Amino acid sequence: MRLIRPAQFCRSWLFVEGANEEALQRAAASGADVLIQELEDFTPPALRPVARALAPELYRSWRAAGVVVAVRINPLEQDGMEDLAAVMRGRPDIVALPKVAEPHHVLQLDEAVTLFERDYGIQQGSTALLPNIEFARGLVQTDAIAKASPRTRACLLASEDLAADLGAERGRDGVELAYCRQRFIVECVAAGVVAVDCPYTWSDGEGVERDARWARRLGYVAKSLVEPAHAAIINAVLAPGDGEIRQARDIVAAFEAARAAGEARVEVNGSLIELPSYATAKRLLARREAMQQFERLRSGDP
Repeated sequence: MRLIRPAQFCRSWLFVEGANEEALQRAAASGADVLIQELEDFTPPALRPVARALAPELYRSWRAAGVVVAVRINPLEQDGMEDLAAVMRGRPDIVALPKVAEPHHVLQLDEAVTLFERDYGIQQGSTALLPNIEFARGLVQTDAIAKASPRTRACLLASEDLAADLGAERGRDGVELAYCRQRFIVECVAAGVVAVDCPYTWSDGEGVERDARWARRLGYVAKSLVEPAHAAIINAVLAPGDGEIRQARDIVAAFEAARAAGEARVEVNGSLIELPSYATAKRLLARREAMQQFERLRSGDP
């Protein structure tokens, strides 16, 4: 039985041009945890039939490479139903819906996916949904959108459409979307779903590393991307490093020793460690262990 990487361990979510066969085949070598065949903005309408025809065999090859298989269809009132009719034959793990601004958009997608699961003999409820928040209207309703369907494991924040909707000017420092990214993760955490950060839409590696580190500081564990070369950088930033693990272990050991001695807090490398910091360190260690355990299970190691 195939072991699918849980959403909370999916660090990098790569969008790939839906009809670009060469790019689609190369994507599996990028190292991204999730590959998304993009049938909306990255696929001109005239090429969507080509993209749909590629889907079943493409998903088999991606699945064999060990990645999570996803597709972003068009809005249902446009080409979305035609997209679903074709791509569901390939049994994607996740279906992403763009421009979600209301909870009923997710409910409609849930109903459509349920219909195709039944028609194609797919296990009912096995296809996850990924609402894409791209407008101010959607951002302020993220909690309701995330809770609209039990299929939703994560929500994704867009960048370009959101900036356009706000009338904001895009820049490499991302200042114009800072509040949106901060609000989005608060909404997702409150709703109990993974928040997938917006992509860094410039090509330089230094910029995406800086952007990913800022996202991680906010609490993000997942980030979308449009440049395959960025996958390794994002994966490295969003996974606990050896130095961080050592520091977390030091914090846990020092705090537990202080508590055993009747102290409320302890100083570690100049930082005053109280219960919340101790809990954060414990969560980091638990995340590292859970990620390693998943990789052991996937590789068949005991």
